[in-house]
Amino acid sequence: MRGPDAVATAAAVRNGDTDVRTVTEEAIARIEQLDPGLNAVVHTRFEAARSEVDAGLPEGPLHGVPMLVKDLGTEVAGLPATGGSRLFAGLTARHDSELVARYRRAGAVVLGTTNTPELGLNASTEPALFGPTRNPWNTGHSPGGSSGGSAAAVAAGMVPVAHASDGGGSIRIPAAACGLFGLKPSRGRVSPAPRPTTLSGLVSGHHALTRTVRDSALLLDVAAGALHGDAYAAPQPAAPFAELARREPGRLRIGLITGLPDGPDVHPDSAGAARAAGLLCERLGHEVVETTARYRPDDVGRTSGTLMGADLVVQIDARLDLLGRPLADDDIEPFTRILYEAYRGLPAPDVSRALRRAQEIGWEVGAAFHEFDVLLSPTLAQPTPPLGALDTAAPESIYRHASTYSAFTSVYNVTGMPAMSVPFGHDHEGLPLGVQFAAPLGGEGVLLALAAQLEQAAPWGCPPAPERP
Repeated sequence: MRGPDAVATAAAVRNGDTDVRTVTEEAIARIEQLDPGLNAVVHTRFEAARSEVDAGLPEGPLHGVPMLVKDLGTEVAGLPATGGSRLFAGLTARHDSELVARYRRAGAVVLGTTNTPELGLNASTEPALFGPTRNPWNTGHSPGGSSGGSAAAVAAGMVPVAHASDGGGSIRIPAAACGLFGLKPSRGRVSPAPRPTTLSGLVSGHHALTRTVRDSALLLDVAAGALHGDAYAAPQPAAPFAELARREPGRLRIGLITGLPDGPDVHPDSAGAARAAGLLCERLGHEVVETTARYRPDDVGRTSGTLMGADLVVQIDARLDLLGRPLADDDIEPFTRILYEAYRGLPAPDVSRALRRAQEIGWEVGAAFHEFDVLLSPTLAQPTPPLGALDTAAPESIYRHASTYSAFTSVYNVTGMPAMSVPFGHDHEGLPLGVQFAAPLGGEGVLLALAAQLEQAAPWGCPPAPERP
């Protein structure tokens, strides 16, 4: 049922082996068949997409490639822009976000939007508005979050690629949970326009979830580039990312981290995957040296939490101002309300302190790259949780478990450094495991080249087809 990747799809259309309408109809059929068992797609625009195909698409590098867009922070004209929240359920996007416009200019066929936890505030995708998304590998388990809908759709084979975003691990966590490749780019690599938030500039990064490394590189070439006036801009790459992904990475010095100071327990499956990936890197000619993390997860969590909390208050208050009413009891989920109430009285100096601390953490973690080219760790400290373990209707469960799933990922949002999750083996229940590699700011080319090398040396598989409910 799973079709070719985006690169192969675009090549087949370009070579005349198929046509865009056929590719589009096949993707629509896969969504209609597979999504009832997974709940990954929340809004569709099939007729609009058909009309666009019939009118003719731009002859760009994604010409004819079907894709989905995450329903958070990036908008598709004419579709609801809910962020997984009942408070925003009545909001319809009037224009495409800049990133969606870039996808369209490259010839992509946007078929709809994917599920996300409320306002992206969870490492699992279980919003009250749309209900939980299920992991194609085991439908009783989470697909991760907050890009869980995109991950499930790509892993199941509905579309070859889907947009995703990452404010604390939200590309890499679902990539690990669903056996996909997920790269969070450097701060400023992809413009957040037109949604100005503290997160979009400081800790969040837009990109994609893909099955292949070459697809990620191609989409990054399409997406990358600052707009005039963007607050941040990443260093220009030496060559297109698609070309960098095809180059040999050279002999890298890799720092291996399998535990965190004062951090959560790391499951033997997770640590074992990182060690096994290190051994493979050694066989490929790299030098791997065990090292210790230069941050504490609780410190990163406090810093990130302050910035995310302040932004959450601004986001909710702006929506209430537009609606002209106060917050109602059922507007937001219990966990979101706790955060809103906790941060709505946050003193301005606390935000400034968090911004200063974020820079200090960047320098502290960045010092490791004087010694290493790349850092390697598990993506997740614990295997993928069952659905319900991170249910935001039960805040006590969130507080008990949520930080575990971002312990290795969130630091690279705070520092702005690129990081990727690479599929690497399976846990004791047969669910995918991911290992994370991080590089200095602007180091996506090194990461992509290494990922392509690992992909060839240890190809990752795909899940069984989900059953219909």
